[in-house]
Order: sequence, then C-alpha cells, then structure tokens
Amino acid sequence: MTSRERVQAALDHRTPDRVPIDFDATPVSGIHVSVVEQLREHYGLKKEPVKMHEPYQCLGKVEDDLAEVIGIDVYAANGPSTFFGFRNENWKEWRTTWGQDVLIPGEMNLTTDEKGDVYLYPEGDLKAPPSAKMPNNGYFFDTIVRQDPLPEDDADLKVEDNLEEFGPLTEETLAHVKAQALRNREREMYTISNVGGTGLGDIALVPAAFMKHPKGIRDIAEWYMSTVARQDFVNEIFERQYEIALENLARLNEYCGDLIDAIFVCGTDFGTQDSQFCSADTFRTLYLPHYRKLNDWAHRNTKWKMFKHCCGSIPTFIPLFIEAGFDIINPVQTSAKGMDPEFLKREFGKDITFWGGGVDTQKILPFGTPEEVRTEVLRKLEIFSPDGGFVFNAIHNVQARSPIENVVAMIEAVKEFNGAGQATI
Repeated sequence: MTSRERVQAALDHRTPDRVPIDFDATPVSGIHVSVVEQLREHYGLKKEPVKMHEPYQCLGKVEDDLAEVIGIDVYAANGPSTFFGFRNENWKEWRTTWGQDVLIPGEMNLTTDEKGDVYLYPEGDLKAPPSAKMPNNGYFFDTIVRQDPLPEDDADLKVEDNLEEFGPLTEETLAHVKAQALRNREREMYTISNVGGTGLGDIALVPAAFMKHPKGIRDIAEWYMSTVARQDFVNEIFERQYEIALENLARLNEYCGDLIDAIFVCGTDFGTQDSQFCSADTFRTLYLPHYRKLNDWAHRNTKWKMFKHCCGSIPTFIPLFIEAGFDIINPVQTSAKGMDPEFLKREFGKDITFWGGGVDTQKILPFGTPEEVRTEVLRKLEIFSPDGGFVFNAIHNVQARSPIENVVAMIEAVKEFNGAGQATI
C-alpha cells in the first residue's frame, strides 16, 4: 500500500498493511523542536538547524529524511501563515532560551525583558502590543490576553467584534494549499488541511494572537463564562462563523477537490483530566448543530474525512462527536478519567477513527524508561489497531525534555509491531 492508501484503509475501518503513522501533520500531533534536533542526531541525519514552523508550541519541522526514518504517512497542506499571522518563509537563526539554535520565520520578531522572558508580536509588528510570552525557563509561548473593557450591558456587545478574524480564503492561500497538496499526492502521501475558520470557540484562537488589536471577548475565562451566561450571543457568533467557514470549504473544494483527504476542523477542547468543560446538553445545544452542518456538507460534496481534536475525559462526548459527523478523534487521552483504551475501542471503534493515544506524553514518555515506553506502545497498538480505525501518534505533541531514548523507543516499537504484525510485550 502507498501511504495514502494505508491511511484511507484505516479511516474506512479496514485493516491496512501496517498501522499508519502521523507526526507533524497537525498542530496537535507534532514534536517539539528540541526533540526533532535530537532525533536527527540519533538517526545520523544531516546536521542543520531545525525549522520552528509552529511557533506557538515551538514544534519542529519533520523534514522528508526524518519522516522517512519514522515511517510517516501523513503530510499537511496549509496556508502560508503561522498562528501569529506572519508567514513561514525567509528563515533566520534564533538561539532559544534553552540554548538551541533554530530557524524561525523572517517576520517572527522577538524582544527579551530584563528577566529573560521572550515576547512575540502579531504579524511581527514590534509597534503592536505583544501577543505571546515565553518565560525564561519555558519551552513554548503562552498567549497574552488583550481584551478591551467590555460594555456594562451585554446588549451592547457586538457579534462582529468576534468575527473580524474570519473571512474568505484568499487566492494566495488557496494556491499555497493546492501546491502542497499536489506535492503530497506526487509522493502518494495522505493529506490533511487546516485552513482555519472552522474551529468554533477554539480556546487557543479566542485571544487572537495573530491580530494586532483584537476586539470583543478575548479573555479565556470570560469566553468560558459566556458559553453559559451569553449562549444566544455565542450561538450567533457560531452561526455567522459557520456561514464563512462553509463558503471557505466550498472554495477549497473547487481548488483542491480530492487532493485533500482530510480537514482539521476544530481544536476546541471539552475535557479536563477527570471531567468536562460543559455538559453534554450544552454541547448538543450550542456546538453540535453547527458542527453537523459543516460535516454533513463535506460528506455530501467531498470525500474528505473530518478531524476533531479534543483532549481530556470525554467518554460521554465521543457519541456526540460521532452524531455530529466527525470521522476522526484526536489525541485520545487514555490517561484521563473514563478513557480506558479497551473501552474506547469496543464502544466506538467501528464509528470513529482514533488518531493518537499511542503513548502517554504526561508520564510514560517523559518520565518512564525505554522499556516502559515500548510496553505502553505495543499494548496500545494491540488494542487500537485491529480492523483499522487507528492512526498512530502520541497523546498530543511530543514535549520538550522528553528523553531521546524514550522517543526512539516509541518509534522503534511501532516499527517492531508493523514489521512483525504482532509483537510480544
């Protein structure tokens, strides 16, 4: 099978020739730039600075040579700009706070204060207020809340203020996506696209770190309270956002069609370690109708699979995601309450694909031994892989300071399983 055929089989709940693998195709299935550098060194690849192509979480670009070593089957086809509104081009060197020399986008302008904290600016504009901060001892950026005082009367809130970041895809963006998708097809890779605009209430996007002077509700706590106290207002935002997103998906389909295989729809989290951010009734009332309309349109008009990211304890939400028409759930946080992998596979494995869940990135991968990592990976593969419906990835991004011997143990365990068809734990 080609990589594309392999992933398609898994998503169609058929058994592929081996378990497909994703690392770096989405902003929630990547590898920290420091770990990418160590992987390149471990596998004897050309020594060169790693591109920090996703600056928010400091994810490193997995170049083709490393992708081949890992056995990656999925590539992205996205727009030209980063989470902060500047383009991934004209790379320049930067020494990180942890002492690594990396390449960053040319318009990624940074300042450092007297404590060593690093500040990042929307669209690289140093005249605008910074929109993100990396503490001196940190390994990624946190968004900075920049919310103007809200009106005392909710009736004076303007829906348009929380829609100003959403608009039609430009010809340039569409052409950029198509060029990547064509390259992926030539290599017979599976292609997932994240063009933005479909992430209803995605809390990573609410602060609008890519905008110089965002209006509306931008404080994270205020937004969460609004989903309870201002449901009519939030629902109107979602309805208008859906209309824009639907137009963009239609244009993307016109440009790319079947060159795109899957759409990263949404990164909105509904789960915590042991509970949920909202009730199932709130999800059904506020979110599900809009998701379902988007997904139904895609399934009627394209062959795309629809990808939903949601961390945490969500056993009661997975049936709702299936009802909403999502084909894929990520990152499959099996360490959270109620997320036992055997239960998930038994109850939902025929109706949705698990994209992730391959190894715990909170405890096992960063703090376990290589043998513990191998055991964990082989166990997850044995549970999730039968009859397809599984794409291997860690539980969210591989974090900084994860021991390289553990990350290698993860990669090699997948190769062992795929090579033997079944490995002994």
